[in-house]
Amino acid sequence: MIESQRHSYHLVDPSPWPISGSLGALATTVGGVMYMHSFQGGATLLSLGLIFLLYTMFVWWRDVLRESTLEGHHTKVVQLGLRYGFILFIVSEVMFLFAFFRASSHSSLAPTVEIGGIWPPKGIGVLDPWEIPFLNTLIPPSSGAAVTWAHHAILAGKEKRAVYALVATVSLALVFTGFQGMEYYQAPFTISDSIYGSTFYLATGFHGFHVLIGTLFSIICGIRQYLGHLTKEHHVGFEAAAWYWHFVDVVRLFPFVSIYWWGGI
Repeated sequence: MIESQRHSYHLVDPSPWPISGSLGALATTVGGVMYMHSFQGGATLLSLGLIFLLYTMFVWWRDVLRESTLEGHHTKVVQLGLRYGFILFIVSEVMFLFAFFRASSHSSLAPTVEIGGIWPPKGIGVLDPWEIPFLNTLIPPSSGAAVTWAHHAILAGKEKRAVYALVATVSLALVFTGFQGMEYYQAPFTISDSIYGSTFYLATGFHGFHVLIGTLFSIICGIRQYLGHLTKEHHVGFEAAAWYWHFVDVVRLFPFVSIYWWGGI
């Protein structure tokens, strides 16, 4: 600690990043609506909002890492609070993605007359669930195993093995993303093709987006591990990344069952 204190909590200093993040989110939302409705300047405002938002995220997380690694503000109590907060975040993500899978399941179990009373809807060509979809269902557990390997390496004090395991995790995630893009390119339907297309792209697209976030998460953890930031006693950021990957692993089963397999039988 830089200054002695009588409690274990971290009272953060005043920061400009919450208000700047809010302004960036506002500009992104307004710019996105303007762009979608073809208003002049919408694309410019959207781009500026995204740049401002990404910059805010970078400098805010930089400050958090500085407070943790260099200033020693993240005590055991603070780390516990961060873990609880991330668990609640994952629970909210589960509810978010479950809504899309439930929409697909509902539409498949009770198809309406507007889509021909059958599932998949009449005229929709579906993907074979036992090709790329099945392979992409096996890759996330493999990346989860790699990140677990990295966790055990950190606890054992084997820094190089942890870096190798995180490289394996990122490599598998990139393979998954490549196969997902190939699948989208070959899909014989679009997001505007009835309820099947909309639920398919929303569910698989948001899952793919979470894979990209997990990839960035793992890259940052790998860099921090290489720089010696993570120790046996203090690696909350890595734990959050590991939990996030296991969440992504489990969630992948839902689109495979409710969209690929159920839609292909």
